[in-house]
Amino acid sequence: MVRILGSPGRSRRLRVGVALAACTALVVVMALPALAVHEFSFQLDGDIDDSTTTNIGGTTQTVDWETLFDASVVPPVPVDPLPAGFESAGFDRDFLTKADGSFDTSDSSTFATGSKDTLPITPGWQCNQDNNVLSKSDVMNAYAASFVVPSGPDAGDEILYFALERNANTGTGNVGFWFLQDEVACESAGGSTAFSGDHTDGDILVVSEFTQGGSVSTINAYRWDGGANGVLNPGSVAQGSDCAGELAGDDICANVNGGTLTGIPWLTSNKQDGPGNQLRSSEFFEGGINLTDTELGGRCFNIFIGDTRSSTSLTATIFDFSLGKLGGCESDIVTTPSDSTLSIGAGSVNASDFANVTVDGTDTWEGTLSFFICGPIATGTCDTGGLQIGTATSINQDTVMPVESEEATLTSAGRYCWRGFFDSNTDGVDDATDATEGECFVVNPVTPTLTTTAGVDVTLGTPITDTATLTGTANQPGDNGPNAIYPTINATNGAPANGTITWSVRGPGGCAESGLTVTGSPATVSGDATYGPVSATPTAIGTYTFVATYTGDDPNTLGASGSCPPGPNDGDEEVTVTGEAALSTAQDWLPNDTATITGPTALSGTATFTLFTGTDCGAGGDDTIVYGPVDVPVSGASPQTAETSNTTLVLEADSGGYSWLVSYDDTVLDDPDDTCETTTINIDDTL
Repeated sequence: MVRILGSPGRSRRLRVGVALAACTALVVVMALPALAVHEFSFQLDGDIDDSTTTNIGGTTQTVDWETLFDASVVPPVPVDPLPAGFESAGFDRDFLTKADGSFDTSDSSTFATGSKDTLPITPGWQCNQDNNVLSKSDVMNAYAASFVVPSGPDAGDEILYFALERNANTGTGNVGFWFLQDEVACESAGGSTAFSGDHTDGDILVVSEFTQGGSVSTINAYRWDGGANGVLNPGSVAQGSDCAGELAGDDICANVNGGTLTGIPWLTSNKQDGPGNQLRSSEFFEGGINLTDTELGGRCFNIFIGDTRSSTSLTATIFDFSLGKLGGCESDIVTTPSDSTLSIGAGSVNASDFANVTVDGTDTWEGTLSFFICGPIATGTCDTGGLQIGTATSINQDTVMPVESEEATLTSAGRYCWRGFFDSNTDGVDDATDATEGECFVVNPVTPTLTTTAGVDVTLGTPITDTATLTGTANQPGDNGPNAIYPTINATNGAPANGTITWSVRGPGGCAESGLTVTGSPATVSGDATYGPVSATPTAIGTYTFVATYTGDDPNTLGASGSCPPGPNDGDEEVTVTGEAALSTAQDWLPNDTATITGPTALSGTATFTLFTGTDCGAGGDDTIVYGPVDVPVSGASPQTAETSNTTLVLEADSGGYSWLVSYDDTVLDDPDDTCETTTINIDDTL
């Protein structure tokens, strides 16, 4: 988009010097000489070549048409960036060549009979396809540029430069240039076709006449008054002639090439030479007008039309035309989200967008501003579609910027992008949109808190228990928003967070998995609450740690987990399992007896041992044999020892008295008397 900057009706600047002496004030006003339209940095010297540097009025001029366009592109396009001060440029090629490179005489953009500059565009203008345009009326190329004086006494003045090439230089040449604010266009496929678009108040018509010898005799500018059905004011707003003969301060002038131009950087054509890169004398026309000094500034000239005509009369017959895009004003919108990063909170968050709209090239403009939002989206921007937030707001040059959108309620975490759209209602001011990456922002999910509390310490064999308290979850996204593609925007919050909490037991005495089964795990989550208790039964004493893990509920709620060893936010996670052995004593006695046998000779017999309850070896008749009789063989030289080898009978403590009855029967010697041994067992076995 091209910008034509400045204010209409801005007067020439005056430098005022004031001297005061005694009681008398003397004011001296000196008007600085204004530069002529051909005295700025652009060369209005009758050619295209910027190497022919000129110096007019003390200004060295280094810019010409070839400076402004990239001729490597067909047709040429404006260079980027343009030279200092140049706001826009446009180029239109208006001829064709045949497959063999020869000139094609057909032209789909000629004025149809009846079209007049004095008529409204709609329905007064029509275009036609002409298969044999008169050579001197056939436009080859037309181009224009806008310039704003960057410094000096004329700083801010708005200048339009314009040029066209024609196919032949026969006779006197008459040309015109329209500068239009509306999107005017026409191209015929054969028959008469109506132009689209309308006149806007302040449209400009420049009309000029030049001779075959290469001299401009007249150039005048006229203003269209009123809107689409207004009139072309017959009173010229600027008059001039050949730039070479103009005096300092001229507001409009033109120039024609006096000799052959060679080395033209883009393709052109003339009747004698055919398609190529040269033009003969008076086949190149260029001019300039100071819009500010002619009170035509501050407008958005969007379209230029260079044409040929029968005369400089406003009612002259108009022939061929070349229509190009100049773009007289530039609108721009820069939008910025209220926050680059937000949190979904309890399940929703509000977001807004700010827009700065600027329009360069006109003092008055109006339009509407709309905001759209897309999301969640993983990549890309909100180039199209989305949910409109609020209604379109009317804005104009007096609107205080930035303008904030209404708030959008977002019920899902994710990445969102805004789009701001300025819909221009001013002719010549294009719409503008901002859907760049800078319009994107992120809504983060929440990280909940999971706190667990183990039950009391227990003894071995008793289950250990744990509960988990989940806080800070976010509701699930809503799904009933007004936009089917992005239903979570401006929706009602969804259900509480889902997911599960799973417990594991670590220990005893460490953080390795215990392998215990946790009864009640996993637990199903429904928002913030305390879950459990769960239980597990240890098989060994020691310290056990419960670790709980929450899965989260994508996209709004992240997961959470405890740790082992427990962290500062894990709560009381440890439980101790103890086990004390009970000590109960009950002593017992393994009875055995020994007998020593002597004799005068070698012994050969049997010793018999019998253990009775009581102390009289059964003499009382109420004793019971508890062990034996046990016969132990005895043989060998005297003395001999015989003993029992009891390993099975156990006498318990506090069981009273016992007695051994021992007898000996020898095969040779007389037997000794039986012996009764008494034993009393009474042992204190308590601790």
